[in-house]
Amino acid sequence: MLIKMSKNATISKEQIEHVAWLARIELTEDEKKAFIKQLNEILDYFKKIDEIDTSNIEPTFHVIDLVNVLRADEVEPSLSKADALKNAPQKEGSFIKAPKIL
Repeated sequence: MLIKMSKNATISKEQIEHVAWLARIELTEDEKKAFIKQLNEILDYFKKIDEIDTSNIEPTFHVIDLVNVLRADEVEPSLSKADALKNAPQKEGSFIKAPKIL
């Protein structure tokens, strides 16, 4: 859920208490005051960012201009069944035998 906050948004004590209740944590009055101060400072930074004109700037999805960092898939021969089962601790036919897990 996206919460849209107004330009003059501030975090209240009730909001801190609600989030603490949702997280099932107890906060002291000093901790509540500290969180209110810290979160309101963070909101102030966002307000500063909102003042910047970004209308001529393309959206950036990644800071490094990488397209695909993975190598191309290449078909190569794989192990034979005998080689794949060579180090298996227990075998049953051409399968690895493992304990039942319920």
